[in-house]
Amino acid sequence: MTLKECYEALGGDYAGVVARFRGEPLVIRFALRFLDDGSYALLQESLANKDYETAFRAAHTIKGVCQNLGFTRLYESSSALTEALRGGWSDAAADCIAPVERDYRITVDAVEALRAAQGC
Repeated sequence: MTLKECYEALGGDYAGVVARFRGEPLVIRFALRFLDDGSYALLQESLANKDYETAFRAAHTIKGVCQNLGFTRLYESSSALTEALRGGWSDAAADCIAPVERDYRITVDAVEALRAAQGC
């Protein structure tokens, strides 16, 4: 899988991120590091423990990482969750969890395919 194909699969902004990082090598490097980021696991754990302050921070971190990497689809869903959790738990926050889970899985699958294609 090429970087461009990866970004198409995860619903990202390939052109924008390549321009911002001034080429594919840095984008690939940082996209692969996304797989090691613990923010999603922290989000899941905090939600399970009803620790909504930590869940807010984890969602906010995911949002920021995705914005920087041009992972548009996951950025948008994690941004909605961040805003819904800003004031604590709500029905709106509950409605935002499934889209984040779906978009996170899509993103991880695409980046893992990129990693496999890179021989890492």
